[in-house]
Amino acid sequence: MSRGPAPAEHPGNGSTAAADRVLTLPNLISFVRLLGVPLFLWLFLVVRADVIAVVVLAVGGTSDWVDGWIARRMRQVSRLGELLDPLADRLYILATLLAFTAREVVPWQFTAALLARELLLLGSLGVLRRHGYGPPPVHYVGKTATFLLLAAFPLLLLADAAPGAATAAGAIGWGLAWWGLVLYWVAGAMYVVQARRLVREMRARRAGATA
Repeated sequence: MSRGPAPAEHPGNGSTAAADRVLTLPNLISFVRLLGVPLFLWLFLVVRADVIAVVVLAVGGTSDWVDGWIARRMRQVSRLGELLDPLADRLYILATLLAFTAREVVPWQFTAALLARELLLLGSLGVLRRHGYGPPPVHYVGKTATFLLLAAFPLLLLADAAPGAATAAGAIGWGLAWWGLVLYWVAGAMYVVQARRLVREMRARRAGATA
């Protein structure tokens, strides 16, 4: 399990100028990835340019690891980047799911299962906020699930748009998608357990202070 989330107020012990930077290469990549979300929706739902939409989705999804790798490599890790990276991942997943469901590329049951996990996580984040904690750090299980889902979506779209590739792309895409869904829920359960532990520790400290 990764370490617990930092308090929401971000105490100054260990705050650095690098952590407060906004104009960094990793943050720029994250911003570009965010712009790819409405571009994909426009191409897929309005223009119906499925081939270009596949390219945009593939680039946005497979570049998930790039901003984090550059941030660590160039020592440009920032608080903004720690928020932008998972935000871009979540928006890609949600936007793609809703668009795919609208055009019947994926069944609504699959979309509902992923959305239910997001609601579970939002509830846990709300509980942490009430007790003075910020969002928990991204766990490797969650990152793996996100990678699998973002790799599956272009293949599922390719299977739908190109009948000649439907068999191979569909089989690989759904294999990745189902594994991604399972790990997505495993990561969600881990975040809930972590949140409950932190809340119990906070309550125990408060009870000890008032005793």
